[in-house]
Amino acid sequence: MQIQTVFKRYEIKYVLTRQQKKEIMKLLERYMVPDAFGESTIRNLYYDTDTYRLARRSIEKPVYKEKLRVRSYKKVTGEDTVFVELKKKYCSVVYKRRLTLPETETMNWLAGGKCPVDGQIANEINYFLEYYKTLHPVSFISYDRQAFFSAEDDSFRISFDENIRSRQDTLSLTTDPGGNRLLDEGLVLMEIKTAGAIPLWLTDFLTDNQLYKTSFSKYGKAYTDYIYLDKINSNRIQQEMYQGREELRYA
Repeated sequence: MQIQTVFKRYEIKYVLTRQQKKEIMKLLERYMVPDAFGESTIRNLYYDTDTYRLARRSIEKPVYKEKLRVRSYKKVTGEDTVFVELKKKYCSVVYKRRLTLPETETMNWLAGGKCPVDGQIANEINYFLEYYKTLHPVSFISYDRQAFFSAEDDSFRISFDENIRSRQDTLSLTTDPGGNRLLDEGLVLMEIKTAGAIPLWLTDFLTDNQLYKTSFSKYGKAYTDYIYLDKINSNRIQQEMYQGREELRYA
């Protein structure tokens, strides 16, 4: 199987109920084919700076934003292949660059070691690392995915993500999935990925069922729901401890 390394496409997202997913799956049987990875549990490590600059930028919904992550489609060992992905979005168009490397080499490189490969994509990732300087893993996000591509145009894809969870500890693709839910039980994230227009059969289904696109970033959601709140709670506890010491001092 040839692995695609460069992507340019639109990514459109919808939050569905399981019943809505069941209905659209009936339609996909006529037009879509299961992806090579089929059903898989995807693991991601998202990188950010000490001040969470990338997350804060993302939730502002700017014209341009970017992120760096490492992905696997299973629980890996140090010698297994993982995907290093540099993802940028400009004016609603998503540009993705991807390298495949052994997990150990990847983690050593991104921790400040020497890049194990040459080439344009490696140069772009190296520039990204140098530009942001303090990048390190900050969030582990996993989910169960079903992916399909069009029988007529394999650049048109649809995926369904369930059991989306995040955690801010045990940051390794060699571990089991788990963490806090990013979507309520029973909800499914559907992503449409296309380089052009959405087929009429799908447009009609979305219209007939009153399904509307939404803005949903898994890492952005993890940041706002857990990382940001943890920082606020930590600051509040520190302030209370300081106030308590001051009260004892002057008692």
